[in-house]
Amino acid sequence: QVQLVESGGGLVQAGGSLRLSCAASGSIFSINAMGWYRQAPGKQREVVATITRGGSTNYATYPDSVKGRFTISRDNAKNTVYLQMNSLKPEDTAVYYCNAAVKSSGSSWYQTYWGQGTQVTVSS
Repeated sequence: QVQLVESGGGLVQAGGSLRLSCAASGSIFSINAMGWYRQAPGKQREVVATITRGGSTNYATYPDSVKGRFTISRDNAKNTVYLQMNSLKPEDTAVYYCNAAVKSSGSSWYQTYWGQGTQVTVSS
């Protein structure tokens, strides 16, 4: 079994920064793409950023609302993906989820796993 555990969320004032982490553990053979998503109250979950195993991101696909403020990165040795969030705004308030495409030991395909989410609240 594979688990994703997010950390780093919390309450921050507008203009502040937070760094989210998501560590994958369990019976892991390989991790392909990883990503961050968020869901605000009353809204659908939206993608924030994704990153390939090789570390490539396509910033053009980031939502306009986070471009230039959020940066995704990963450490393959630690099976961990990060989201650096700067210049936070009240509209960034949401539950942030990570996901990962994981090939478990003994498996022939990649399966997508999700973390439980971490709350980010930005006060004005």
